[in-house]
Amino acid sequence: MMANSENKELRRLAADIRIKALYCMAGAGGGHVGGAMSICDVLSVLYGKIMKYDSDRPDWEDRDRLVVSKGHSGPAVYAALALSGFFSMTWLDTLNQGGTNLPSHCDRIRTPGIDMSTGSLGQGISVACGMAAALRKEESSSRVYTILGDGELQEGQVWEAFQFLAHQKLNNMTVYIDNNKKQLDGFLDEVCEPFDLQKKVEGFGLKCKTVKGYDVDEVLQATQESMKEGGPRVIILDTVKGIGCSFAEEAQANHHMNFTKEDAERAEAEINRRYEAGIVKKEAAYE
Repeated sequence: MMANSENKELRRLAADIRIKALYCMAGAGGGHVGGAMSICDVLSVLYGKIMKYDSDRPDWEDRDRLVVSKGHSGPAVYAALALSGFFSMTWLDTLNQGGTNLPSHCDRIRTPGIDMSTGSLGQGISVACGMAAALRKEESSSRVYTILGDGELQEGQVWEAFQFLAHQKLNNMTVYIDNNKKQLDGFLDEVCEPFDLQKKVEGFGLKCKTVKGYDVDEVLQATQESMKEGGPRVIILDTVKGIGCSFAEEAQANHHMNFTKEDAERAEAEINRRYEAGIVKKEAAYE
């Protein structure tokens, strides 16, 4: 329950990102709705409060960088970018169409505001570490943020990057893990048990904090802590795949779903009702 949230504007932005992302995918007949919905709140915090950027100059040298390693969540990122003024809202109607600037997975060449082409899971954090190391060498004040999926933690490259991040003491970088507990072929604990994720991250020498990933207050506070000396380098976002709209939140197979504009319209009404009630997570959603 977040009825007393001090960050109502961020909750509104998160709701709008969900709505715009749903319509974006509905126009293409569906998409990776589960993982897109579960990062809308952290995107709201980053674009609405935290990151330095200039939507008129996407390549501004002094901007903060965002690497969304789970590139299949592109529609949520595109919605956040459009709402932040990087390009016209009409672009959201062109997802995956011929000649589009918005492919299903994040594309640095085609889309203004995208800092890395992603979709090959596990690679984003390595590139983000390289960015952070380069920025520090240049004595830049810019920071690097990266969002990983929990399923992609099964890639060994991620843990090599964690080791590098700790060894290099890259205090200009914040890593989020979208712990929505599901991947393409099922629940994580059935596919490949992640065990105690926070302890594993801490075992690599990194300070780590777990927060409700659908609570913008908690995400914002943890992010602000990560920007200070000695703050957490890794923030585990406890989320629910498809969170925010029932048709995705309650489905077993919700990594990629086909759905229509009418489904998006019903979801929009529900998202707005939840916003007015001060909640994001439906109580019936799995724990």
